[in-house]
Amino acid sequence: MDHAHAHHDHSGHDQPAAHEDHGGHAHHADHGDSGQGHGNGHGPVPGPVSWGTAAKATLHCLTGCAIGEVLGMIIGTALGWGNTATMIAAIVLAFFFGYALTLRGILGAGVDLRTAVRVALAADTLSIAVMELIDNGVIALWPGAMDAHLSEALFWTALALSLALAFVVTTPVNKWMIGRGKGHAVVHRYHH
Repeated sequence: MDHAHAHHDHSGHDQPAAHEDHGGHAHHADHGDSGQGHGNGHGPVPGPVSWGTAAKATLHCLTGCAIGEVLGMIIGTALGWGNTATMIAAIVLAFFFGYALTLRGILGAGVDLRTAVRVALAADTLSIAVMELIDNGVIALWPGAMDAHLSEALFWTALALSLALAFVVTTPVNKWMIGRGKGHAVVHRYHH
């Protein structure tokens, strides 16, 4: 509805290019003559997904989450907030930066803000939520990690290992979602 269908060059993409129009799908990106975009260009089509594709989607979310987590911890620590307030700030900022990275790519493809926000929410919410649950759960359960200061090795070790575990757990979730045309599958037609 908002955007016209565009012909895309599908060579070199991880997902099979099915060109069947399932009727009535809105919000297709118009990439003009750029020939850019992932997937089939006509919307997410369920099907086999490589682990590499799932890992890229997870790494994308992890980047935003890590930025938000670290920034939240720095702000909370610098302002002398307690553990709960600091963790809430870190989670809020993780979601913010996770969505912001996705929005940046979608808006860069010329999509209007309203559509871009809807796509980012649909693509990243479950992925970021799982990542934050694992990440913050590890930090909360790791003895002394919640009370560690930014200058201590324990803080950075716990954060790095919690983010690594979050990546390992979230990658299969993203693989499952993308394989069903959900999650980052809806972003692939906008990214280049």
